This record gives sequence, structure tokens and C-alpha cells, in this order.
Amino acid sequence: MSEEFAEVNGINICYEIHGKGYPIILVHGFGNKKEHWRAQVEDLSNYFKVIRFDNRGAGKSERPDGPYSMELYADDINALMDYLEIEKAHIIGHSLGGMIVQNFILKYPHRTNKVILINTLSGITLPGVPNEKGIEMYRKNAITSLKELKQDPINKFLEGAKRSYSRSFWKLMVENPKKNFHGIWSVEDLVQEKLNNPTTVKDINNQVEALKTHNVYERLPSIRNKVLILAAEKDKTCTTTMNEKTHELIPNSKLIIIEKAAHQSILEKAPEVNKLIIEFLKS
Repeated sequence: MSEEFAEVNGINICYEIHGKGYPIILVHGFGNKKEHWRAQVEDLSNYFKVIRFDNRGAGKSERPDGPYSMELYADDINALMDYLEIEKAHIIGHSLGGMIVQNFILKYPHRTNKVILINTLSGITLPGVPNEKGIEMYRKNAITSLKELKQDPINKFLEGAKRSYSRSFWKLMVENPKKNFHGIWSVEDLVQEKLNNPTTVKDINNQVEALKTHNVYERLPSIRNKVLILAAEKDKTCTTTMNEKTHELIPNSKLIIIEKAAHQSILEKAPEVNKLIIEFLKS
């Protein structure tokens, strides 16, 4: 399906729908857009109606001034479901998207069926432990990377990707940026994704403000949904330890650690990740 726009909470949100069946909503991560689910859409749409969309401040959705918050992101999903006349759906989030999803299911449990959290965490800070310096460093690094990407797209993308992919896979990316991984994507595709409707400094600042509002550790035990938590063995951003803590606190959750993969496991290990998603949602 081609891109469409929904008026959501006073702004236009860009979305696509693929396939038919029970609805799944895909929520992308920090500095990304709906296209970042490129390796999941085809497989999942063989079984489900897949809705992917650009968060406010990303892609082709509107980018109003902030501050943004996790609650605001969650309200956008709720309003998008109203617009699409979807009463209840499975919902999947990667990284920042997984944080948004946690806030959504806590505020709108009646609209949520099964939940999948991929390479995410349940709070930028632990309860009572401030982390202002860490958040500020993350903001500065994101802004620096954004500026460098414009100057030398392929090389700067690969430099930043070193942290997000396992070492062996990253080497393959460096060797041939045109290589079509899993028959779905190449490094050149990912770079183009970054350059089209690019993230701005304002967008980064707004997303960082939302990160500051994320801490749901103490509320996780109230979740009654079936939850699958997918962590990546070599993820340096949202470590397996962080995902294990989330698993500990959500009563009806299952944790699977994807071996030999890092933060972008949805791309690096797409066939394995997709198989786990489908099995969980169909069980």
C-alpha cells in the first residue's frame, strides 16, 4: 500500500498498511523512520495486517516543536488506531520504539493484545538514580553523527554502525556496501534511508527529551499481556542485562537472546527475528 496520512493529535502522521489479517503495529527507534522495518514487513504481512508509521518528528510525519514525552508518543498510537478504526492490535517496538510500546501498554492495556519488545530497556535511569550526564553525551554524539553523515555518507554510516552490528557482520558491510543481505537490504539502502527526509538537530533534541521521561520499572509488574522480549547477545546499547531486568518484572513475559547479533538484530538477523515474531504471535 502507498503512504497515507492520518490527522493525529493535531498533526499529520505518515503510515503504510501491508497485508491482511489481525493488525500489528510496528514502532521504530531513535533517529529512524518506518522504513527501518524493511526486513520485517514482507514476512509479517503474509500472516497479518502490518501497520508501520513515522513517529512524530520523524520521516514524513509532521515535526512540531517539543518537548516530546513517552506519553505523547503513546497517545499518538492510540489516536492512529482510532483513525484506522482498529480496536485492538499486537504491537512491536525496537529500541526507542520498545520504550514507547511499554508506555502505551501501561496507559492503553485495553487496546493491546500481544507485545514484542526488541533491544530496548525500561528506563534511561534506574529508580532514584539520575543519569543526566549520560543522556547529554548521547544527545551530543547523535548530533555529531548527524552532521558527519552529510559530509561522507557511506563511510560515516559504517563508522557509526560498528556499535550496532556484530563485528563479523559489520566487516561484511564494510567489504561490500552494495551487498544485498538476506535478499532485502544493503548498506546503500540504509544510508539512503538516513538521507531521505533526514533527522534534524531539533528532532534529536525532541527525542532526547522523550527519553528523559522514560522510567517504567516500578509499573511493569502490572502488565498482564503476553510479552516476548528479544535481546541481542552483543548489544552495547540495550544490553542483555537490561532486557533480563524487564523480563524479571513483567509477569507473563518470555525472554529470547539472539546470539551473535547486536542492536540492529532486526536487520542483521532478520530471518531468525521474523520467525520468532511469527511463532509468538500465532501461538
